[in-house]
Amino acid sequence: MKQYPPEKIRNVAVVGHGSCGKTSLVEALLFAAKATTRLGAIENGTTITDFEPEEVRRKISLSTALAPCEWEGCKINLLDTPGYADFIGEAIGAVHASDNVLFVIDGVRGSEVQTEKLAKVVNDLGLPKICIVNGLDRENADFDQAVESIKNKVFPTATPMMLPIGKEHDFKGVIDLITMKAYIGKGNQAKIEDIPEDMRSQADKYREKLIELIVEIDDTVLEKFLEEGDVKDEDLQRTMALSIAQGHLIPILCSSGAHEIGTLPILNTIAKDLPSPADMPDTKGTDPKTKEETTRKHSATEPMCALVFKTISDPYVGKLDFIRVFSGVMKADATTYNATKAKKERVGHILSIKGKSQEDVKEIVAGDIAAAPKLEGTFTGDTLCDESKPIILPPIEFPAPVYSLAIEPKTRGDDEKMGTSLNKLAEEDPTFGVKRDAEMRQTVISGLGDLQLEIVADRLKRKFGVETVLDVPKVPYRETILGGAKGQGKYKKQTGGRGQYGDVWLEIAPLKRGDGFEFENKIFGGSIPRNYVPAVEKGVKEALVDGVVAGFPLIDVKVTVYDGSFHPVDSSDMAFKIAASMAFKKVAGDAQPIILEPVMNVEIQVPEAYMGDVIGDLNSKRGRILGMDSEGNSQLVKAHVPLSEIGRYASELRSITHGQGSYRMEFFSYEQVPPQVTEKIVKERQSEKESKEH
Repeated sequence: MKQYPPEKIRNVAVVGHGSCGKTSLVEALLFAAKATTRLGAIENGTTITDFEPEEVRRKISLSTALAPCEWEGCKINLLDTPGYADFIGEAIGAVHASDNVLFVIDGVRGSEVQTEKLAKVVNDLGLPKICIVNGLDRENADFDQAVESIKNKVFPTATPMMLPIGKEHDFKGVIDLITMKAYIGKGNQAKIEDIPEDMRSQADKYREKLIELIVEIDDTVLEKFLEEGDVKDEDLQRTMALSIAQGHLIPILCSSGAHEIGTLPILNTIAKDLPSPADMPDTKGTDPKTKEETTRKHSATEPMCALVFKTISDPYVGKLDFIRVFSGVMKADATTYNATKAKKERVGHILSIKGKSQEDVKEIVAGDIAAAPKLEGTFTGDTLCDESKPIILPPIEFPAPVYSLAIEPKTRGDDEKMGTSLNKLAEEDPTFGVKRDAEMRQTVISGLGDLQLEIVADRLKRKFGVETVLDVPKVPYRETILGGAKGQGKYKKQTGGRGQYGDVWLEIAPLKRGDGFEFENKIFGGSIPRNYVPAVEKGVKEALVDGVVAGFPLIDVKVTVYDGSFHPVDSSDMAFKIAASMAFKKVAGDAQPIILEPVMNVEIQVPEAYMGDVIGDLNSKRGRILGMDSEGNSQLVKAHVPLSEIGRYASELRSITHGQGSYRMEFFSYEQVPPQVTEKIVKERQSEKESKEH
């Protein structure tokens, strides 16, 4: 593919809810534009943009794929994104690399929750957008209802720019309300005909509404329209493009990706009506030296700056960074500057990407998208630029991980390999995290939902050869005491030679929650020599780790050593450490020991319709509702919920709210576990201990 200047490039992120037909539509557009010689199908695993083995097997998109094509003298970079909630980070990255966003709406279900979430992101960025009602050939598909759902849920000012010809299985073409022509048939073989007579009046009515909206943006054109009742083609084309670019007009188109209907006018709309990088406002960033705002024009003559919006890791190919160049020219076999990390970066190769195919190119110009392999210290969100004119572009705001699972290798010797591989995957995906929980002796991975973490396990096996097991993470319970107690611990051992002797009297008392541990020495008269007191404290601290109820660390306790005895020959640090440990376990058992559990501060954003179900579910989880606040069209429920009850909440909330709820949580405090729960925990710990012994 030849190199195109910024004004001849169209960068389009294709987004929408899962299973709305994004990949099939992209495939149909590529085939119509002759960017591929055969039409792939999701069912057969042959599409250009769903090529990863997990995508082929599950028949869903899991990561953003780049697929360029050429149409009407333009290069169109289509970014096909996943629609499932667990992978919304992929769509967010693609949106930041694009100048336009194409929202695909299911013709049967209408606008859905992921569409609404991404609409907020796109609106915040101020990007131009169009909607395509897709799958109109399916049973129960209804264009009018889909349009109403778009207007009611996401874009109130969205207006049809096409009308479908036929319905459900009889859907055979579309009417372009700008050219007032009908496109009948499949792909680039569609015939351009006059509008069917039975749809002429309907088309005239929709066209009038559309033109009234378009010409509002230009007073001169509006005045002509009011005087003459129509608009010249050149005026209409110019004002329509301006209206879309400024967000005044959000056109609604229609299609069937699976049957290639509507692809020609969609390609025409993208090439003729959507803004190029050259049409977009100057890119704003921060000068890392002065900390002041600086800008770049979308021109090849400007100093180079580019954003890394996606990183993938492969054990065979290595690391691959997807890059959108906003200004200047990035050249292969050249050194660039990573302003985010303040370090130079060698760019060996630049690759033009189409699905899984890669082709070496010499350079990438302002406005275009490509990839660079094996950049050592560069990852998603980093800015690459000219070192003499540094700039840091605004960071991409990805959602934080909210769902965690413990992971361990099936083969004991694969621990280190698993850890290295997980770190590589974490570098690839900003919504994925990994940490080692030393206390629980577990590796914990976190993401946006269970499907994302299942895919991580699949990739560990396929890419890195590590088979793993996923489980709910262990809850970091604690123990404490409610009362005080005193007692003795005596360790005496005679082995024939020098023996061991230590005698310790301890007093323990509870502290306020969060105060931790306090040790006090009240030995008078030398009953325990001063040099043995540190050993006493060490013995107590070691005993704290194992608790007394179920083997969890004991916290918020004050321990005082006030008496004891020693032997001038047999006493030692070891003897007093053991005696102190014995004394602590004895007196702690007499001081009303209890188990504490971590309680999380949870904020749940949910539509009003699901409030009752969400609150009822929280109550069943021993949650305490703290209050509710209105946030736009939804409610924010605040609650304190035990961590043990909310371990799989991401998938549970999605089920309760049909994907429309979201939440965030953070640690609040440790609180006493109810007696019935304590009994269950003790039994589980005993069972774990017995299984390890066997």
